[in-house]
Amino acid sequence: MINKRLLIKHLLAHNDENSFYDKKRKIDIGQKEGKAKFLKHVCALSNSNPKNNSFIVIGVEDDDNTIIGVDFFDDSKIQNLINAYLTNPPIVQYENIPFPHLPNNKVVGLVTIRPNDKITSLRKNIWKYYGGSVFFRDGSMSMPKVFDIEIKDVNSKIVSAIENNAQNNIEHTLDGVFDFMNSRVDYNAQYKVFKEYFVVCWAGQKKLVKDEIYYSRVDIELINERVRLFFSALDEVSININDNQFKIIEYVNLGLQGTNRYYPLEETLIKFEDNAQYSIETALLFEPPIFDKKILHHIYNANNAIIKKLKKGLPLTPAEEIDLKNLPETYLICYLNNFENAINKLTEAKFYIKNYDQDTYRLYKETLRILRKVRYN
Repeated sequence: MINKRLLIKHLLAHNDENSFYDKKRKIDIGQKEGKAKFLKHVCALSNSNPKNNSFIVIGVEDDDNTIIGVDFFDDSKIQNLINAYLTNPPIVQYENIPFPHLPNNKVVGLVTIRPNDKITSLRKNIWKYYGGSVFFRDGSMSMPKVFDIEIKDVNSKIVSAIENNAQNNIEHTLDGVFDFMNSRVDYNAQYKVFKEYFVVCWAGQKKLVKDEIYYSRVDIELINERVRLFFSALDEVSININDNQFKIIEYVNLGLQGTNRYYPLEETLIKFEDNAQYSIETALLFEPPIFDKKILHHIYNANNAIIKKLKKGLPLTPAEEIDLKNLPETYLICYLNNFENAINKLTEAKFYIKNYDQDTYRLYKETLRILRKVRYN
């Protein structure tokens, strides 16, 4: 089993960007431009590596390879995006790899592109790229190609050597367990071995609600691969474990004017098999709450007025300060109640929220994570 943290270190230490490896400071597949560029790189790496895996490492400075990390990205539907926009789509896996010097909420993203030995092309237009376009890697660049299109195997031996040098061992596994347990002493850290092979560490702040146990700040890591399988900052997460699987249900706290309640958001099921394989399945459980349209119109207009004041650099009143903290959640509720433009307003607010208040910005990012789950499902 490959230790993904070691794999990233080998990629960064021994290789500049090339025909089987790319690095990015961040990606943004929520915007059309970011989505198009991501698809271009996947297409180019797939075509340039018909016989071996290729990789995109996310959360790394381009000039000096400094690992800065990105937010945990738990979108299990990324393959749907690949399938929708690419002909002969490769299998693409996005994994979150923790590094000890990063804050707990930051990871390095690792995109692995599996070989398919076929020409991959854009299925349809996106941003400034036309449907039918074929991309290949030219050094560190993903470039379009319109003639002499031929896939060649030139990297298999190099990639095989890198992956072999990143194999996990008992020492790495034990180090990983101790690192996890020591760094999360205040979060009820535990470990469990599945199928005599998989070592899983997990932690969360425990609380009792009506005789039911829930957790917040839940963090689950597969130590064998040094992959973070799950991370949630939500207030209530239920956990159920048996000898074969790890089941998590996230609850989202939504409401207006003091009427908040917890709604089931998503179930994540991590299954461990006897053949040293594991799988992660997700199911959306969310049923959007419905609120009075008059109240929502009032809140929607108040949110828009706050954003206008932030744009102009005007001070907020104490009441508006409170409304600003609720703004990401209330825009989300508006969208779920058919205020279609609420998402555009929320996107517009990002820059101003980020510069005004970091606590509200963290709530903003969590709202986008919830929104992504709902929209993709």
